[in-house]
Parts: sequence; C-alpha cells; structure tokens
Amino acid sequence: MVIVQAIRPEPDYAMATGAFRTFWGQFRKHRLGMLGAVLVILIAAIATFSPLIITHDPIGIMVGPRLAAPSQEYLLGTDQLGRDTFSRAVMGGRIPLLVAFASLGSALAVGVVLGLIAGFGPRWLDNLLLLIFDTIRSFPGIIFALAIIALLGPSLASVIFVIAITSVPIYARVVRTQAEALRSSEYIAAERSMGAGRARIICVHVLPNVIGPLLILVSMDVPAVIAWEAGLSFLGMGVRPPTPDWGAILNDGYNYIDQTPWLIIAGGIPIILATLGFTFLGEALRDIFDPKLRKDL
Repeated sequence: MVIVQAIRPEPDYAMATGAFRTFWGQFRKHRLGMLGAVLVILIAAIATFSPLIITHDPIGIMVGPRLAAPSQEYLLGTDQLGRDTFSRAVMGGRIPLLVAFASLGSALAVGVVLGLIAGFGPRWLDNLLLLIFDTIRSFPGIIFALAIIALLGPSLASVIFVIAITSVPIYARVVRTQAEALRSSEYIAAERSMGAGRARIICVHVLPNVIGPLLILVSMDVPAVIAWEAGLSFLGMGVRPPTPDWGAILNDGYNYIDQTPWLIIAGGIPIILATLGFTFLGEALRDIFDPKLRKDL
C-alpha cells in the first residue's frame, strides 16, 4: 500500500515573517537608512510624548523674561513674548508631522483610486484625468498654495488640502503607468481567460507592484511637505498664532535675529533633522524595493 502524504502549504504568517527577515537583513546593512530610521523614530516619539517633555506652557506669555539666553530653567531661552522656546520647539513638531501624514495619506488614497481608473477605464476618461493632473502640476507649487490659501483662509485644514491636491497627480501617474503596463500583458490576458475579474487583477497583480514605489515616494515627500508647512507658517499662511510651529518659530527668529540667535536654532535644527531622517529612510527603501537600483549594501 502506498501512503500519500498531503503537502501542506506554508502558512501566510510564515511567508510574511520570511519576507520581513529578508527586508530587515538588507535594511540594517544600510547605515544611512538606519540613521534615518533612528531620527524619524526619535522625532515622532518627541512629538507624540511632547506634553510629558515640555518644561513650561508653550503658549503661556511672560513665563520668563523676553529674549532671554539659554539657562537651566529655559533650555533654549525665551522669545519676544517671554514664552519658553524649548517647549514651543518640542510641541511644534506635532503640526508638521500631522500635516505630512494627513496630506500624503489622503493624496495616496485618492491617487491610487484615480490611477486605477485612468489605467483600466475608457480612453476618454484616461485623457480627461491626465489633463487634470497636468493642469494641477503646471502651476508652481508655492504660487498655487498661496492662491488657494488666500481663498480658503490660513488654517491647518487649508495647508493639508493644498499639499494633498498637489501630491495626488504624482501618485496617480505611478499607479496609472503600472496599470497600463499590466493591462496588455500576456499573463493578465491568461488570467482573464480563466475568468479572473478586474478586482482580482487589481488586488493581486497591480497593487503589489506599486506598493514599493509608492512607499519610496511617500517617504521622500515627507521632508518636502515639512518644508512646505514650515514655509507657509513662516509667511503667515499656515497655522495661526499662538499654536507652536517650527515655521512660526523661524519667523520670530528672523524678526529678532539681531537680538538672539536661539529662535532660529530652535526652529531650524528640527526641520534639518526631520529632512535628513526621512531622506535617508527613503533612500534605503528605494535601494531595497527597487530592483533596478538594488545593490549589495
């Protein structure tokens, strides 16, 4: 008698664990990527637990002398209203990260949907969406942002809306390009001949192929969004006073730079560290996920 032993497929969690181990093995060899991950985690942790870190009320006026130098009580001195600069810089990290993740998250969701519609929809709809994408991208970013915020009014919601609108065409075009390439491929035709529907083709073949490039784009766009938000707040078109924000701190430092340099340092150093962290992290993800750019690290 011949005993036939059934072959059990490998569980999904085991495959996921193996994929994570492979990713982690490549990522930990990327020194700049590890440095970027540490900076990103540190900045996110400080922003999350900022109420436990601050030493004074960040919006309290005259908690100390005006434009005071750093001391044991005021680690980064005070601003022109006597507010603690260290507490304002710590709390100021919440707004840029909130704007970055809210705007890019919504832009990514909308861009994926519109890209799939353009790639699998009728030709006239594809042309219409491409016309809209090109129209949005044809305007200089900062001019478009200033025009929209002037109409809507300076606020956090306006900044998120502007950044999301200008980012949607980037993600939509990536998804559309991949969908166009797969739409006419032979194995997609074979899938359709076996009865596979459009939903299965999108979920099984299209989305897994665009996740890597989209993650790279998002991680590389975060520092640009942080700079956008800080620039708009610096110009008075972002969050309204007295909300702590790195761009607002930079604006105060610019106005009083002849009296103290500490406001510029408190507002500029966090932006530099956040930019370096997300840039290094994005480059590491690019090297790992993009087969054309992958190299032995």
